[in-house]
Amino acid sequence: MQTSKPNPKIILHALLQSEWDSYKHKTLYGEHSVDKEGFIHCSDIHTFHRVAPNFKNITEPMVLLCIDTTKLKPLVKWEDLYNEGEEYLHIYGMLNIDAVTDVLPFLRDENSDLVLNFKLQQILHEWIKQI
Repeated sequence: MQTSKPNPKIILHALLQSEWDSYKHKTLYGEHSVDKEGFIHCSDIHTFHRVAPNFKNITEPMVLLCIDTTKLKPLVKWEDLYNEGEEYLHIYGMLNIDAVTDVLPFLRDENSDLVLNFKLQQILHEWIKQI
């Protein structure tokens, strides 16, 4: 299911630090995800807390890409593909690296739960101001 919900200015994508290191000097990212799923999974700051537990068992360092949707070249859609009652953002195509405005550490506490660093708190604050 897809809606016409407006896209937030900044969306997030989590990945392994090592994966980002191999792509950050290229022009496009997401080949594996686009080939496998047909899109790149993303979320806004409001829904990211629902996604973060999916990464609890990953022990390798991770990062969060902050992606400016106004700079994205591929189509971005809000969808509830699994009929869970919550929509998430999907990028339908390869992510142009110049749309990545920040790369933040995926910080976790002693229980491996997400910790919002200062930049993520700022993004959340901006999101709240928009609603």
